[in-house]
Amino acid sequence: MIELRPFAKLGGADHGWLKAKHHFSFASHYDPNNMGHGALRVWNDDEIAPNTGFPAHPHANMEIITYVREGAITHRDSLGNEGRTEAGDVQVMSAGSGIRHSEYNLESTRTRIFQIWIEPTARGGQPTWGSKPFPKAGRSGKLVTIASGFEDDADALPIRADARVLATTLKAGESAEYAPQKSRHLYLVPAAGSVEINGVRVNARDGAAIRDEDNLKITALEDSELVLVDAA
Repeated sequence: MIELRPFAKLGGADHGWLKAKHHFSFASHYDPNNMGHGALRVWNDDEIAPNTGFPAHPHANMEIITYVREGAITHRDSLGNEGRTEAGDVQVMSAGSGIRHSEYNLESTRTRIFQIWIEPTARGGQPTWGSKPFPKAGRSGKLVTIASGFEDDADALPIRADARVLATTLKAGESAEYAPQKSRHLYLVPAAGSVEINGVRVNARDGAAIRDEDNLKITALEDSELVLVDAA
């Protein structure tokens, strides 16, 4: 089953410096019938104006993955971590027992991100943060795991969740396949371009909530970049 969530129908908010769209219930956009997809709790599509951002604020008991689509994001936290993550790269924060952090676009142009929250397998624990480049050329035509709670995904950034986050870039006409367990909750969003998933068209920034599919065949209808979450 593939349920399309068109971008134009997503909830959201325009704060001037921040234009946000929410694939699930979040902040002032409350939808009791759309609180997440399995362990996937938040998927925000954020556009942040130059020299603005989120001042220091707390998190706990959540795995927070930030996929930078355009520009760069600069992170600082209460553990002393600081880093700048550029387009195509990924940062992960395991909030654990509690952490405060800020995220700013310190660039001269807009920054666009997907911010993804996944519920951890256990509460508490020492907070951590990490960032890693995933060059687009290295994932052309194939799904690459960029964050994962599974030990076998050794090259991915670690998260404390029964989940993995994958990404790929596909040229028009190219396909990638993924064989999930039928009990899993999958959610796919093209950052750019448009794709067909088992016959269902998904355009840029649309969401596709997927269950009970034996195999996914993802075919690019135009040059595309996409992110996929596979969660419990």
